[in-house]
Amino acid sequence: MYLLNIIFPEAYAQAAPGAAQGLDFMSFAPLVVLFAALYFIVIRPQTKKAKEHREMLNALRRGDQVVTSGGVIGTITKIENDNEVIVEIAANVNVRIVRSMIAHVLTKPQPLSNKEETKSESPIKAKKPTVATLKNNKPKATAQESVVKKAKK
Repeated sequence: MYLLNIIFPEAYAQAAPGAAQGLDFMSFAPLVVLFAALYFIVIRPQTKKAKEHREMLNALRRGDQVVTSGGVIGTITKIENDNEVIVEIAANVNVRIVRSMIAHVLTKPQPLSNKEETKSESPIKAKKPTVATLKNNKPKATAQESVVKKAKK
């Protein structure tokens, strides 16, 4: 019996309830605090991010490099209407995409300033090395290596 008293303690009768209590502010205070915390932690940042995304979609223009929500990277070639955009994902491969599916704008085309225009018009251009020129241009032996090679002969 003693073991059962430990597991199931004896129940005592409770006092009769008093007069009905009215609603007071302290009963709603935890709910108000919980809602305020939820607003500042979840709702406000989410609406702010949605507003930024909406502004980004409205600012899209031809030539922007974008990433879709599916992960496809392309360049906007034409804006059809308010809901659709034509994106070039490869050479001569154009895809119609719903405007709201654009997740990020990677680069925006910048107009050339006067200084950049004069630099780009210069006739001398640096050539990039090709694989063939890199293979043919082997490093020359230093003076010490050539003396060592002659001594071994």
